Amino acid sequence: MLAFMARRLAVSIPTLVLISLLVFSLQLLLPGDPALAIAGDERTPEMLAFIREKYHLNDPIVVQYWYWLTGVLSGDMGISIRSQMPVTELILTKLPVTLQLGIMAMIIALAIGIPAGIISAVRKGSAWDVGANVVALSGISIPNFWLGIMLIMLVSVQWGLLPASGYTSPLEDPVRNIQTMIMPAFVLGTGIAAIMMRHTRSSMLSSLQADYVRTARAKGLSERIVVLRHAFRNALIPVVTLGTLQLGELLSGAVLTEQIFTIPGFGKLIVDAVFNRDYAVVQGVVLFTGTAFILMNLLADMLYFLLNPRLRA
Repeated sequence: MLAFMARRLAVSIPTLVLISLLVFSLQLLLPGDPALAIAGDERTPEMLAFIREKYHLNDPIVVQYWYWLTGVLSGDMGISIRSQMPVTELILTKLPVTLQLGIMAMIIALAIGIPAGIISAVRKGSAWDVGANVVALSGISIPNFWLGIMLIMLVSVQWGLLPASGYTSPLEDPVRNIQTMIMPAFVLGTGIAAIMMRHTRSSMLSSLQADYVRTARAKGLSERIVVLRHAFRNALIPVVTLGTLQLGELLSGAVLTEQIFTIPGFGKLIVDAVFNRDYAVVQGVVLFTGTAFILMNLLADMLYFLLNPRLRA
C-alpha cells in the first residue's frame, strides 16, 4: 500500500505546482493595478512606491512567484486588503462553516441516493425505478440557486418553519445552527444525491447479474442478505470513491448556496474577495480549494485500494 500511495503522491506533486502557477496568474489576469487596490483612495506616489517595493511588484514575474511560493510554503498567504487580517487566519475561520455545510449535505445525499439506487436496481422496470430515475434527473437538472430561492419562499416565507438566511455558531446555539444550515445543506445534497443514486443503481445492476449473487441465491439465502451483504458490498467500491470526490467538490459548489442563504463560509469569502479585488484572499482560497481536491483524490485512491482485494493482490 505504501508503494501505491507513494506513486499517487508523486503524480500529485506536479499537479500542485501547476495549480500554484495558475493561482499566482490570477493576480496578473485581474484588471487594475494591485498597488492601487492596496493603497486605497487616499494614496500618494510615495505610498504606491512603498507598496510596490514591499510586495515586489517591480520585480520580474518569476521573482514575484518565488517570493509568493516561499511565503505559502511557510504558511503566509499574504494579508487581506479589506480586513487587514492574514489570509491563512481568514481561511481557518471560514473553513469550519463550509465543512459543516458540506458534511451535512453529504449525509443528506447518502441518506437519499444510496437507498434510492438500491431500490431502483432491485425493482428494475417497476414504478419505483421510473420514479427514482425521474427524481434523480430532476435533481441533476435543477440549479442550486433556483432550488434555494424556492425553498426560502416556501419554507421560510410561506410556512415560517426555518430561517431564510443567516448563520449561528453551534457553540452559541446548536438548535439554531441546525435550523439555519438544514436548507442550504438540502440544496447542496439533492444534486449529489441524484448522482449517487445513478451510480449506485448502475453498480447494483452489475453486481446483481454476477455469478456470486446467483450462487448466493442458489444456497437459499434470503433476498435481503443477497442484496445487502453480497451485491451491495461489491457495488459499494465505486460509490465510496465517488462520494469522496463529491465531498471535495462541495467546497466549490457552496459558492452560490452560501451567497443565497448569507452563510459566512468559504464560498461567500471568495465572492466578496473578487468583488473587492482582494487578490491575496482570492489566491489563498483558490489554492486551498485546489489542494483539497488533490487530497480528496488521494483519499479516494486509498479507499479504493482498501476496498478492492484485486488491487491489493
